[in-house]
Amino acid sequence: MKAWLATGVLLLGGVGLTGCASTGHIAPQYVSPAQYQPYDCQTLANEYTRVERYIDGARREHSTLAASGVGVGISAGRWGISPNISLGVGQSNNTRARDAKLARLYGERDALIQSARAKGCNFASNLKLYGE
Repeated sequence: MKAWLATGVLLLGGVGLTGCASTGHIAPQYVSPAQYQPYDCQTLANEYTRVERYIDGARREHSTLAASGVGVGISAGRWGISPNISLGVGQSNNTRARDAKLARLYGERDALIQSARAKGCNFASNLKLYGE
């Protein structure tokens, strides 16, 4: 019984560390600020607000649906009562698609800030790029 307990503790510790290591930072995808050159400061501010709303929604979707889990329980079967451990680790295609969407939105946000700074727009003076 102690061997099962020790094995379970080691396995859970390893899975916990693996789960922490797998949650990574999403880097922004490059978007050229040149596409926003025709925009004036008001249009850039409106576009920035729109992109920020999309980022907030994608982050909420990402945080609620992208998770890994560990389940520990006891099951009763033909051979009596035995412990069981279930692992839910990895990324689905939906998670990868959400990460790509966030990366694109981060890139659009950075391009908007760069374009607004080049035009001298007030709203962009205190905003930071994701790499800063």
